Amino acid sequence: MTAALEISNLQTWYGESHILHNVNLKVQPGEVVTLLGRNGAGRTTTLRAIMGLTGARKGSIKINGVEAIGFPTHKIAHLGVGYCPEERGIFASLSTEENLLLPPQLSTGDKGMSIKEIYSMFPNLEERKHSQGTRLSGGEQQMLAVARILRTGARLLLLDEISEGLAPVIVQGLARMITTLKSKGYTIVMVEQNFRFAAPLADRFYVMEHGQIVETFVSSELSDKMPVLTELLGV
Repeated sequence: MTAALEISNLQTWYGESHILHNVNLKVQPGEVVTLLGRNGAGRTTTLRAIMGLTGARKGSIKINGVEAIGFPTHKIAHLGVGYCPEERGIFASLSTEENLLLPPQLSTGDKGMSIKEIYSMFPNLEERKHSQGTRLSGGEQQMLAVARILRTGARLLLLDEISEGLAPVIVQGLARMITTLKSKGYTIVMVEQNFRFAAPLADRFYVMEHGQIVETFVSSELSDKMPVLTELLGV
């Protein structure tokens, strides 16, 4: 089976700063994989590098078997990748529904979710469909940021700290969303600080430190790895 995402010996720079050092990571179709690590470990840079949003990159980034290391961001998106950055990027002057209608369909042949499907998954957004983006709560903005990607037909989702700063009831809703998307065959790579949110959702974990992968394990090994995680993350 061709991996949905395969990163080999990835090195990344911002200007003169060498951030990622020989990162290797593989995600199979339909998997949920979480990148763990302290702030500054290189997790967000890894997602940005996949999307071509960093400075120089060396190594290999294959998306569904296609080498994308030299592609510009828009071409990477058209391989079926959706990126939800930490800052969400909601258009403040547009309503919820206008934000949802904005992204174009990708040329992957995968049809994005309809507005009706989106509203059935995110009933809060239907209630607020005429509200301006800035009038939504933090949790609603986060749902909108993810829902907007689902409209495009992207099947590989890169989600950066989607649970950060949100009320527990909203975080539970986001966990249900991840479970639903997994059941529909989406492939998800999450960067998460909230270990308790990520732990029950992920199939596999990669731990990053100083721009390198220092530990990798599957969900069934989680309890055995807790001493190492406590040391690396302070969980």
